[in-house]
Amino acid sequence: MQRFSYTVLCFSLLILFVLSCREQTGTVDRNAEVREISRVIDSCIGWFKNKDFDLYFSAVAHDSNFIAVQPTKKVVRGFQQVLKNSEIFKRPEFHYVRHELKDLTVNLSRSGDTAWFYCILNDINTWDGRPANWENARWTGVLEKRDGRWVIVLNHFSFASE
Repeated sequence: MQRFSYTVLCFSLLILFVLSCREQTGTVDRNAEVREISRVIDSCIGWFKNKDFDLYFSAVAHDSNFIAVQPTKKVVRGFQQVLKNSEIFKRPEFHYVRHELKDLTVNLSRSGDTAWFYCILNDINTWDGRPANWENARWTGVLEKRDGRWVIVLNHFSFASE
């Protein structure tokens, strides 16, 4: 009887261990998720090339909890403010030149439904023919997977003080 109990205990512990490992890693293809997250991050800036507002809006959360901290003293709070602020990009004076994300680093949570990132952003544009750039801006953010789609819930942009 004691040997049977020991065998059952060991087998039970083995099953719990396997299940706990599966719960932590899940069936998420982490590499595919990071590729998709990287695409969403790039879309949050790259949409401006063709002024594809649908692409931009698909990259950010559509609720009042969205936050974007800009290198100026401006903080965008909520999707309604995103919509309002996007009007400036419709102006014919504002033109996309190029953008670049350097050193993009994406981290995925253990549960696979939250991610955070860091990169250096070069966002090169013109306003009425004059440069309107963010060069070497630090960009960090957080994404959530909602209804099967990754969306940015927090953007934070800053410039290093020399």
